[in-house]
Amino acid sequence: MKTSLDCIPCFLRQALEAARFITDDLVTHERIVRDVLRNTAEIDLAKSPPLLARVFYRWLEEIAGVEDLYRPARERFNRLALDLLPDLQLKVTASSDPLAAALRLAIAGNMIDFGVKGTITEEEVRQAIGRAFQAPFSGDVEDFRRAVGEARRILYLADNAGEIVLDRLLIDQLPKDRVVLVVRGHPVINDATMLDAQWAGLTELVEVIDNGSDVPGTAVAECSAVFQRRFGEADLVIAKGQGNFETLSDEPGNIFFLFKVKCAVVSSHVGLPIGTLVLLHSSKLALP
Repeated sequence: MKTSLDCIPCFLRQALEAARFITDDLVTHERIVRDVLRNTAEIDLAKSPPLLARVFYRWLEEIAGVEDLYRPARERFNRLALDLLPDLQLKVTASSDPLAAALRLAIAGNMIDFGVKGTITEEEVRQAIGRAFQAPFSGDVEDFRRAVGEARRILYLADNAGEIVLDRLLIDQLPKDRVVLVVRGHPVINDATMLDAQWAGLTELVEVIDNGSDVPGTAVAECSAVFQRRFGEADLVIAKGQGNFETLSDEPGNIFFLFKVKCAVVSSHVGLPIGTLVLLHSSKLALP
């Protein structure tokens, strides 16, 4: 997926929110915004938004002198999701269709995205998860169920911290001996890393690898050789989040995208309103 002109105001917003996260110094805020404006004039719109966002976040790390800017936020939302998990597990177990219930809850967790909204609160997350069964949903659960049943090797691409805890609900409905979970190879925004997978207890359930990359998505050519081999071998890829959708929507393969529509650009690409919980197979994409 190429970068839209409508993504440019979003880059600026992300930079300002990140600057305010780093420091209270107004002079630094102004310097960061001005530098982002200058850099944005030179960006290659043929690249996906996460590839361009990676450049900005690397630069912010250098300014802050901190490798993991959002670690406190990642830990906070991991704790929140772990607090919610036991009750949600009961809801999935009690459901007439546990797989469908787990899908809704795992996708609802995709709203824990500091790239889209850096001021998200714990109460907003609680409310979104609480509305998961009433939220608009688009996708063919039976098609997903068949794909899971037929797959010998399933690659599950995680997205954000906090959200990865809720991914346990869905992973519990999959044949865990056939699942490999993938996290980012380097901290970027609040995307999930190996540390978050450990927090979530997922390293005890399935094999977990990192993709060797700090792109807030999955740009296959930017990932490690190990990841590329696993990606090529997978019969089924489950890709969580808008960043993975933006980077993989043009990739061949048997891919199910699971995400919450959170911006107008993605809404236009998939033809669904903002707020929709999406289960979308790659064969259904007809992107420009």
